Amino acid sequence: MTRFTRRSVLSATTVALGALAGCAGGGSESAETETAGTETPTPAPGQPLSTPVAGDPEADVTVAVYEDYACPHCATYSESVYPQIRENYLTDGTIRYEFHDFPVPVNEEVSWQAASAARAVQDNVGNEAFFTYSERLFANQNQLGPDTYADLTEGLDVDGETVRAAATDELYRPTVSGDRDAGIDRGVQGTPTVFVNDEQVEWSEIAYEPVRSAIEAARSDG
Repeated sequence: MTRFTRRSVLSATTVALGALAGCAGGGSESAETETAGTETPTPAPGQPLSTPVAGDPEADVTVAVYEDYACPHCATYSESVYPQIRENYLTDGTIRYEFHDFPVPVNEEVSWQAASAARAVQDNVGNEAFFTYSERLFANQNQLGPDTYADLTEGLDVDGETVRAAATDELYRPTVSGDRDAGIDRGVQGTPTVFVNDEQVEWSEIAYEPVRSAIEAARSDG
């Protein structure tokens, strides 16, 4: 497997919209999925896929995060916030943790293709592998592309070429696009956006403490 270096910051629009700190988005898709004279690949069957869930699916507290794999702020969240949530709340099943796709898109190609790659992993080997692969995508954000999508499957019991094809052909775009649309309906304006029991976490910078505080408040209310 190719050994990757830590991500570099991708260019992105950075905003501070009240409670939001991250990459701006939330409008209609800026690019069509079809190009004149180009045959569109048939989407993978069985879509839309279910929401990837970690922790206890029946927990009283639900944490839902909306992310774009090309958003540098989401990489910060994945590397500095999510590990603490996992250690303190997921290993003992305190919360239900949901991942939602929200391609802003920061990068018209990477945002959609990386999401399809991750969903291919979910579809083939389940949620646990999905979360592992998702972390790998963020950790190698500056090198995302067909070869990386295949290489990052090492040890996950899924064929790398299957994931590469799913990414480049965007075979899971119906699932990803549907998740994005649902996020817009929920009021998501950019990434990363975190909800705890349907209440959006307010923050001026990507940090663990606001999420921890929201989780503890929700536990107290329960």
